[in-house]
Amino acid sequence: MRVIMVMFDSLNRHFLPPYGCDWVHAPNFKRLAEKSVVFDNCYAGSLPCMPARREIHTGRYNFLHRSWGPVEPFDDSTPEILKKKKIYTHLVSDHYHYWEDGGCTYHNRYSSWEISRGQEGDLWKGEVKDPNIPEHVPNMRESEAGWRQDWVNRKYMQKEEDQPQAVTFKMGLEFIETNYKEDNWFLHIETFDPHEPYFTQQKYKDLYKHDYNGPHFDWPNYTMVKETPEQVQHCRYEYAASVSMCDHHLGKVLDIMDEKNMWKDTMLIVNTDHGFLLGEKDWWGKMVQPVYNEIAHTPLFIWDPRSGKKNERRSALVQTIDLAPTILEFFGIEIPKDMQGKSLIDTIESDVKVREAALFGYHGAQVNVTDGRYIYMRAPARRRNAPLYEYTVMPTHMSELFTLREMRTVELAEPFSFTKRCKTMKIKTTNFISNSHHYGTMLFDLQNDPNQENPLIDTEIEKRMIKLLVEKMKENEAPLEQYERLGLTPEGELL
Repeated sequence: MRVIMVMFDSLNRHFLPPYGCDWVHAPNFKRLAEKSVVFDNCYAGSLPCMPARREIHTGRYNFLHRSWGPVEPFDDSTPEILKKKKIYTHLVSDHYHYWEDGGCTYHNRYSSWEISRGQEGDLWKGEVKDPNIPEHVPNMRESEAGWRQDWVNRKYMQKEEDQPQAVTFKMGLEFIETNYKEDNWFLHIETFDPHEPYFTQQKYKDLYKHDYNGPHFDWPNYTMVKETPEQVQHCRYEYAASVSMCDHHLGKVLDIMDEKNMWKDTMLIVNTDHGFLLGEKDWWGKMVQPVYNEIAHTPLFIWDPRSGKKNERRSALVQTIDLAPTILEFFGIEIPKDMQGKSLIDTIESDVKVREAALFGYHGAQVNVTDGRYIYMRAPARRRNAPLYEYTVMPTHMSELFTLREMRTVELAEPFSFTKRCKTMKIKTTNFISNSHHYGTMLFDLQNDPNQENPLIDTEIEKRMIKLLVEKMKENEAPLEQYERLGLTPEGELL
């Protein structure tokens, strides 16, 4: 038995033909949908990048205890569990956050791994001389630390075969070619695309020919839309070109599975960490605004050779935390008790329900819950968004260590059950998302307002959603101060 997981970053389901898009060129995603089960109600959990990947490893939410961070010593890492059970695991990726301070413990959980360099601001090629940067829309991403580095890197990736995604998939195909006759392995192919910046070859841009004479624009800032309608549409075409590039390389995985007759005994999972706002609701990006469905409601495709179900849809409410137990169950490995996700074997077979509600969010921002019909976004009760702490034994942020000022606040916290009798540092933090109080608490009815344009005011529905929210927080052993931060008691009463 074998599993291949192909993972993209920031893949907005609204740009995929299997989810209703009729203008993005993605024939291999159509082909994938015909060969797999398509999940219509999949949600992210912990956001953004590394919190989502920690969920893929551990099968449990982490955003109520921790912001961006590494796999912790007490975590149940699925690739490591497989490795210990003599299932060979291999990671190929160009997702450079794996090799920064805040992600440095993920790749070594695999039996082996390979990397491809150059995405976004990856500290790759060294040039003292400033790169040539074209005229671009104001404030494209100049304030970002990786802005200059990205323009250095692009110079070394002028051919598609030199771009990180192409190199990543080439390595993944090499692994398959070498090992397709062998049994008991898990291959994780992961590309940073279609994450911004949308750096693609001309052949993909030519799929979306349009009149545009404006400044360069392929890297939107995480802010409200300030650009002209023409610039917004141009950037959406640039994103679509990136999706088409992803589609091209996805097709190569489908091709080799056809060629090697691997569908009979190989599970295929195609997923993402979260979506991305591309001008919807007059927003770009993520991490600033509330976690609207363009970000939280994600695409998911699974082929399970045991059931043989394909070209079918599933409506059950599933999440990122379900991937780890699904993979472990496929290999016949006992699911650790600390995993909150559920194996999707029966859902793939016959759309069996796995949960009443799904929790999702960023550390320190609104805490969100959905039952599939309604989404409730509970905002911090106070502008200063306190109390708020990080619980960790690995004090690293995205690309740096915790500051001395943060470390001077350290208290030793009593163990949570999932830390396996290990006490953690409890570190006072200036919240990961700084302005979630500003947007307030919101309730949406997805059936009557699928685009989340008109917040609903309904006291009875809100009470029911608060009850679900608190139940899911308790299941996750949310720290007590999280309830206080949200203006709630652990019993679900308003403070």
